[in-house]
This record gives sequence, C-alpha cells and structure tokens, in this order.
Amino acid sequence: MPLIVFHSSQLLWVRLAALLFTCVAFSVAAHGAYLPHGGMADWCIFCWAFSFACTLLVLLVEQFGLQARAPVSWSNFPITIACYAALLCLSASIIFPVFFLKNQSVHGEVRTYRIVSTVFSCLAAIAYMGEVSLTKARPGEVAGYMATAPGLLKVCQTFVACIIFILVSEPVSYDHHPALKWCMAVYCICFILSMAVVVLCVGECTGCLPIPFSKFLSAYGLLAVIMYLSATILWPVFQFDKQYGGRRDDSKLITVAVFTAINFLLYLADLAYTARLVFVTV
Repeated sequence: MPLIVFHSSQLLWVRLAALLFTCVAFSVAAHGAYLPHGGMADWCIFCWAFSFACTLLVLLVEQFGLQARAPVSWSNFPITIACYAALLCLSASIIFPVFFLKNQSVHGEVRTYRIVSTVFSCLAAIAYMGEVSLTKARPGEVAGYMATAPGLLKVCQTFVACIIFILVSEPVSYDHHPALKWCMAVYCICFILSMAVVVLCVGECTGCLPIPFSKFLSAYGLLAVIMYLSATILWPVFQFDKQYGGRRDDSKLITVAVFTAINFLLYLADLAYTARLVFVTV
C-alpha cells in the first residue's frame, strides 16, 4: 500500500488554506444562504467550486508525485490555476455582497450565512494571491512561461475579456454601429489569441507553431495593443455621444469602457515585458 508523505512547506499550507476557504464559502452559501437560482448566485458558486476542485487536483497530483504523468506542463499548470482562482474568488467577493447583502431584506441566519460566505471568499482570494506570489518566477530563475509576468498578464487579459463579454451580451450593446462591432471583434480576437497562448503553454505545445514562440508573442502583443487602443477610443465615443445614439446613463456601458481601458494597459504592460524578455535576454 503506497504511503503518502506530506512535505510541509509554505506553499502547501497556502494551498490547504485556499482549499478550506473555498469549501466553506460554497458550502455555506449552498446550505443556508437561500440564494436565487441562476444569474450572479450561480456565478459565485461556480467561482468557489471551480477553485476548490482545481486546487484539490493540484494537491493530489503533487502529493502522489504524479507530475511527470500529468498531460500538462506542471511548471505552468498550477500557477495558471492559482491566478484564475484568485481572480474568480476576488470577483465573487465583490459580486456576492453587492447582490446578496447590500439593500437586501434578509435577516437572522440567512444574512449570517451570506456574511460568512463573503468573508471566506475574501480569505480564499488572499490565499490564492499568496500562492501566485510564492510560485511566480523570480529574476534570473528558470521557470515556465505562465510563471512570468507576461504569462500572468495573459490570464488577467482573458479574465477581463470574459467580464466584458458578460456585460455587452445582455442586452446586446454593440450592434447599432459598425465601430462598436469592431470593438467586439477586438475583444474576441484578442481573447482567443491570449487564451491560445495559455493553452499552448499549459499543454506544452508551443513548438507546434510555424514560427518561433517568442516572435509570435512579440507580433501578437503589438497587434493587440494597437487593436485595444482603437477600442478604448471608439467604445466611449460611439456609446456615449448622442450624435451616434449614445446612452449616457448606462452603468454597464461605462463599466465596459473602464475594463477596455484596463485591458489596454494590461496588453501594453505585456508588450513591454515581452520585448524585455525577447530582446534584452537574448
């Protein structure tokens, strides 16, 4: 019978803490928070459950020493999962109290359950941020691409794009002018390419590209910056200017404009880091 030996480390304890916090968050919410079905309630439950399941998978693989048998790059997979989990739990920590605590006429145990879920969601987000901090590449250290700043920025770019997709899809807010359709094309193209980079790195398939991976990153980074710059300018102009049928008081459209600008800055930082990695270190 195989003996499992737990090698104590700071990283192990951080992962166990994240596992516990996410488990408590979704268990309490599902047990006594009396959340409505669908919408943001399901999103928050998904954030906690997905993070819990992925962290449990990482812990089991590492404790059983199965990294070499995993069909993914183990230098890239755990930190990618941790970064996504940090963003998911952070979003749930903001969304859950806004939708299910603020201005809600709930009292007694139901309110207590919801407060507990919020607290443990915040703790989970902090734990995952700690894991990312512990596993990211240090200067001069040889590590997987996803452990570097450009790799982590790719995760953030795809996550922000997903938020934009949710905001513009219900109701559809990009179909009344060709410029807005271009903005939507920018979001989709850049999301697909960034996600493709993440999948290629985690799946150890970067060698399948017809050009060197570093050149692909540089070319794509420059293209994404130019495209997002155009979207950052066009989206507010054609959404808020009354000359083009704009709607000034729509908070969703304002949020999309803000997240578009955030993603532009993320792609700009990504291009700067990629240029430094490719042209300075080579």
